[in-house]
Amino acid sequence: MPEILIATDAAHVYDEIRSVVHDPETTVRWVREGEAVREEMNARPADLVIVDMQIGTMGGIAICLDLRLESDAGRLEPRPVLLVLDRRPDVFLARRSGAEGWIIKPLDPIRLRKAVAALLGGETWHDASFTPDPVAVPFN
Repeated sequence: MPEILIATDAAHVYDEIRSVVHDPETTVRWVREGEAVREEMNARPADLVIVDMQIGTMGGIAICLDLRLESDAGRLEPRPVLLVLDRRPDVFLARRSGAEGWIIKPLDPIRLRKAVAALLGGETWHDASFTPDPVAVPFN
């Protein structure tokens, strides 16, 4: 029975994610402050942490880095993190934070289900939405 921890201070983002990931076999928990994520993970580790990039008290990148540093130091079991990004350029920060996955807003149920299933299955998920098309430039 997987447990998912959602970190966001926006109720509509929580509702949107919860409506997709919640089922009878999944437990969903919610924290509204970034500092509470590590405390929650210490008290009762979740199988997946979904973090909104724009959480007011401690951003998604900072939360992801905090969890990585704690697990690297052996104080916390490593768990996958799915970052919910606001725009395509934030992918650079998601890569640098060590997140196992990211998804770009606006969220849709199909991409979100695929991302959650991949991360719970031990894989990575890198949302390719809004990736610019490559342009061939002639060489003179």
